[in-house]
Amino acid sequence: LLRMFNAEADVLAHLSAHPSIVTVYQAGISADGRPYIVMEYCPGSLAERYRIERIPVDEALTIGVKMASALEAAHRAGLVHRDVKPSNILVTSFGVPVLADFGISSSLARHTAGEVLAMSVPWSAPEVVAEQTTGTVASEVWGLGATVYSLLAGHSPFERLEKGQNTREHLRRRILRARYPRMTRTDVPESLDRVLARAMSRSPADRYPRALDVAEALRQVQAELQLPVTPVEVAVAEWAPAGEVDFEDASLRGPVRSAVPQESARKPAPSATLAQLARDEDATIAAVAPPRRLWPWIAGAAAGIAVAAAAVALAVALGGL
Repeated sequence: LLRMFNAEADVLAHLSAHPSIVTVYQAGISADGRPYIVMEYCPGSLAERYRIERIPVDEALTIGVKMASALEAAHRAGLVHRDVKPSNILVTSFGVPVLADFGISSSLARHTAGEVLAMSVPWSAPEVVAEQTTGTVASEVWGLGATVYSLLAGHSPFERLEKGQNTREHLRRRILRARYPRMTRTDVPESLDRVLARAMSRSPADRYPRALDVAEALRQVQAELQLPVTPVEVAVAEWAPAGEVDFEDASLRGPVRSAVPQESARKPAPSATLAQLARDEDATIAAVAPPRRLWPWIAGAAAGIAVAAAAVALAVALGGL
């Protein structure tokens, strides 16, 4: 777990400046020893939206180009995400889709014997489902195609509408056969269906060789539909992140958020509970007004009358003089 945590922190440190990858602000260790990552707040995601809402073709194309750019940036840094799917696409406060959850990312250069084999079956390539690889550029291209397909179809590519037909084993068998299910949406052009079919070819050699090639193919569909063409976001080689991520590092790293206890002779004041501090709006509105406390008012009134009487007596006495 610590290896996976450190890998995610380091990968995001490499890539979070990318406009389509979630931004990380800080990583450290809490006072009780738990590591944490501070990321930007994203109020939404595509986890359920594509299932309950018909996402427009132009928006799905834009998301596809941006995610392809994010994956291309990761691949150029020698990293694979390994879990591309709609729920890992978050939406920022400005409505911008960003790729998140690099917790099971891996190195393209080398694979270790103890590497975790993790997958989200509905969006995994046949070679990943067959456990022939833990992740490559080709399998990322498949995952990207399957994700864009899901946004348009309202379900993952190999799901069926019949109940009881979408168990893990059912999906695994269909993906291993990898017979591309053609898009049935009438507003999806044939050219886009061809792009997705190639990205999800059963043989890795038949897919687009790079995520960047998927982005360019989707941009061509945008131009064909006379839509605004989404720019590709890839850093030039001179600005690529330097160094490698150590996926074997399981040490606790980063600043520790500690609290230093201080002794004091003063007796601490009793702290109020949350219930005492909270204000129950309903009880305040519905409660009967409490009875007035009369005795202080009577005493005050009596004192005022006495003062007034003394003043009158003084005035009469002065008048008699």
